[in-house]
Amino acid sequence: MAIKEKKTLRAPQGSASLKIKLVRSLIGYPSGQRVVARGLGLRKLNSEVVRPNTPEIRGMINKISHVLKVEAMEEQ
Repeated sequence: MAIKEKKTLRAPQGSASLKIKLVRSLIGYPSGQRVVARGLGLRKLNSEVVRPNTPEIRGMINKISHVLKVEAMEEQ
């Protein structure tokens, strides 16, 4: 029996902020994952938020990476 590895999103350490977009519905997922999406500020499908690139935010992203699209943004 093979052990399945968890897919993680690796954000570049040098980027100042991350653009996070909810691309899949949270219907049918555990309530804990819905709470994480709300904590990131994502309310509806295709909503986008910009958050700082911190370990806390990256941990939240890793928890629900299967429903998100993440892009690194450089500070301007």
